[in-house]
Amino acid sequence: MDTTQPARAPIVERVAGWSARHRKTAVFGWLLLVVAAVMIGHQLGTSHVNSYDPGQAGRAERVLDRPVVQQPDAESVLVQARSAGQTYHNDPEMRQAVREVVAALRALPKSATGIESPLTNHGLVSGRSALVTFNVAGKPGNDDNAVVPALDAVAAVQAHHPGLKVEEAGGASVDRAIGSITGKDFRKAEVTSIPVSLVLLLVVFGALIAAGIPLLLAGTAVISAISLLAIPGRWLPVDSTTSSIVLLVGMAVGIDYSLFYLRRTREERAAGRSTAEALRIAAHTSGRAIVVSGLTVMIALAGLFLTGIDVFSGVAIGTILVVGVAVLGSLTFLPAILSMLGPWTDRGRIPFLGRRRTAARESKFWGALARAVVRRPLVWGGVAAIALLALAAPALRLNLEDPGIHSLPPDVPVVHSLADISQAFPGGPEPAEVVVTGADLGGKQVSAAVAALHGQVAATHGAIREPISTAMFGHDQVLVVSVPLAGSGTDAASNSALATLRDHALPATLGKVPGISYAVAGLTAGNHDFDAQLAKTVPLVFAFVLGLAFLLLMASFRSVYIPALSIGLNLLSVGAAYGLMVLIFQDGHLEGPLGFTAYGGITAWLPLFMFVLLFGLSMDYHVFILSRIRELRLGGASARQAVTGGIASSAGVVTSAAAIMVAVFSIFATLSLIEFKMFGVAMAAAVLIDATIVRGVLLPAGLALRGERIWPRRGLRRAGESYGETASSTVSEPPRPTNGWSRTRETADSMSAARRTE
Repeated sequence: MDTTQPARAPIVERVAGWSARHRKTAVFGWLLLVVAAVMIGHQLGTSHVNSYDPGQAGRAERVLDRPVVQQPDAESVLVQARSAGQTYHNDPEMRQAVREVVAALRALPKSATGIESPLTNHGLVSGRSALVTFNVAGKPGNDDNAVVPALDAVAAVQAHHPGLKVEEAGGASVDRAIGSITGKDFRKAEVTSIPVSLVLLLVVFGALIAAGIPLLLAGTAVISAISLLAIPGRWLPVDSTTSSIVLLVGMAVGIDYSLFYLRRTREERAAGRSTAEALRIAAHTSGRAIVVSGLTVMIALAGLFLTGIDVFSGVAIGTILVVGVAVLGSLTFLPAILSMLGPWTDRGRIPFLGRRRTAARESKFWGALARAVVRRPLVWGGVAAIALLALAAPALRLNLEDPGIHSLPPDVPVVHSLADISQAFPGGPEPAEVVVTGADLGGKQVSAAVAALHGQVAATHGAIREPISTAMFGHDQVLVVSVPLAGSGTDAASNSALATLRDHALPATLGKVPGISYAVAGLTAGNHDFDAQLAKTVPLVFAFVLGLAFLLLMASFRSVYIPALSIGLNLLSVGAAYGLMVLIFQDGHLEGPLGFTAYGGITAWLPLFMFVLLFGLSMDYHVFILSRIRELRLGGASARQAVTGGIASSAGVVTSAAAIMVAVFSIFATLSLIEFKMFGVAMAAAVLIDATIVRGVLLPAGLALRGERIWPRRGLRRAGESYGETASSTVSEPPRPTNGWSRTRETADSMSAARRTE
């Protein structure tokens, strides 16, 4: 007679047990939490905490953000002859077009101010090109709307002179185009992702109610997290981009966690267990995997805080929040709603799918593949590893560079205008901004230094260029000197010109004036300082994420080999995604089908963000699969049986979750901005690689190489491991912990007794 007392259940199982016993309280409590979060978000409202670049550029941006500095966006109008033989000086039509542009802008005092043209500034002429510059009038926050009359006026001049090129571009017009495109893109992603997920969930479960539960959990988690962002948004920069990323991550993890839990519950019910017993086993197995996975995702995302970059801090807090809410809902709302629905979960079956999908079965394909791999792990694993390393090899040529105007689709008119202006007058549309503060900014010494800066144009051999302009704000409190730089604004020539300005031209001029200080901002400076900060902090982020993930997985799986293998495989899949991103976007393959123009680089922030996000999300699969393998191992299976059985039994849910993730990420590949295309393609490819090659070949190969030393049962028993994590398909039924789950139906007890008798 066995007199051993059941062990006290883990906290995950106790929480789920309470939720199942008090299902109405848990379900309505969760919905009340969602309503409360929405009310809090509405009450606090949307705050506007600006994000600043790191380093010197950030210091300058903070000065420019002072209330006394009302700096409007600058616009440029290019008047250019179409023939190389024409010049401004010998072409009367060009001069007439310039006069018409100036007259049209002067007639719009509410749209244009501070007009400069070749009529008064001969530095605005370059061969067959002439430039008219102006500032957008009105409040700076409304520049994208105030610039519209000027755009219309310039378009009218172009219509009068079809033999010339008359086009406008600048900060306001580009922001207007980006805002319009980004808004459409995010709406497209948000509207498309939910129906696509629902269709795939219907295919997975074959029943309408079962398919709706993951969407319900994910949707409520996203709504709650986005609403609660109003709290950290009082101190951290949180914008529409953060909300969109929260939506993406929240839908991904919410659906994943629901799939893990729901499929295990259906599997146990299909094996003859009652709903209560099935929920208990699901909590003890999938629930534990969800907690470990969620903590790993949050640890990975927390690494973004170490960058010290504002925009990453806002994204990190938002994504950590939505993952935490999704984990909480998985441990409370999911068992409660499943307990409440019971057999109704399988109602609303889809014709031709419902009957086949009701019972969760092992995958014959993945089971056969896993058996082949564990028989010859070196051969299979070696081939797969070589293939992924070959795919990752192009990542060695990774060139981090901001896309600049290449961010927008090539068919957007302002892109062509900006490119033409940049070619004719390099640095003009996006000049460096030297922000000067201190005493007596309107005095003779500062004026003489600015005059000397004009003299540096020749001394720097074109690194800095004319027209150099100045603007004073707040009764001589802030002086902004705009200095055009060579290059496109984000390339090596621009970075070299920035170094010349910072290290030579400014110290030789403004640097000699006592009592003042200066810092350089602008597109080139911001990108340069961002990249420098990133390069300095990336090793810290990698060490933090990998180190803490290793410790968490080691504590969860009581093994050193398992976390080392998991981290190595994740790095391999991330590296393959990097290599694919370089091949497609940096080298320019698939430009036509994907609708972008390669510029020879990859957006600087993307690889790091992809690393932390992919590392966290791919751990979902690894933790779930490894938990299932360990469950079989502790239930009496051999190491080989545990690996093949764990892969086969988890294949359905992992394949389903990966298919949904790939579909959602692929939506981003159809959006307009090149950063979103990079993100969507690389993330979809990484998830696909992780769910196929890594899950089906490399993971079983790595585990097979360990042999019977995977989770030796005696060692785990001494370490205090519970043998309760036994699948319904293994040799014995798990003992019931004393946590209140004992309220099962008498029929379930009878069935269990019958199985034991058999």
